[in-house]
Amino acid sequence: MELKDIQNLIKFVAKSGASEVKLEMEDIKITIKTGSDDSKGETTYIQQIPAMQAQPQMQQPQVQQAPAADATETKKEEADSKLITIKSPIIGTFYRKPSPDKAPFVEVGSNINTGDVLCVIEAMKLFNEIESEVSGKIVKVLVDDSSPVEFDQPLFLVDPS
Repeated sequence: MELKDIQNLIKFVAKSGASEVKLEMEDIKITIKTGSDDSKGETTYIQQIPAMQAQPQMQQPQVQQAPAADATETKKEEADSKLITIKSPIIGTFYRKPSPDKAPFVEVGSNINTGDVLCVIEAMKLFNEIESEVSGKIVKVLVDDSSPVEFDQPLFLVDPS
C-alpha cells in the first residue's frame, strides 16, 4: 500500500464519521481513530508486519459503492478531463501572495505561461516559488491561502487551450 492510498483512506474515514477503522493486510496493519469526545483530530497507527509473521486476512473490509453518476456528473468529468492539474512539489504552507499586502500571483481566469510564478510554499522557513510548467488559463484554485499542503496535492486546475 502506497502513502497516497493511506492518505486517501484517512480522508475517507474522516468524512465517513466512523470513530475507528482497523485494516489488516498481508504486510501492513492500519488503525485510524477520528475525533472522540476526549480529543479532537485523528490518529493513525501504521504497523509493518514482517513477512514471516504475515497471516492471511480474516475479514475483507466492506466498502460501500457510490450510486452511479448521473448525466451532469459525466459531462463535468469529461470537461475536467481536458484540464491540467498543477500539484504541490513539496510539503508546506501554501500562499497565493508574495506578502500579505500584495496582490495574489494569479486569480481564476488569469492567463499563465510556462515559468510564471503561481504561488509560494513555505517549508522550513524557506519560501519556494512554484512556477507553472504549462501555459493556459487558471480555471480553479483548489487550496485556500495560508493552508497546509501535502506533496503531490492538487493546487490549481489549468485549461491549456
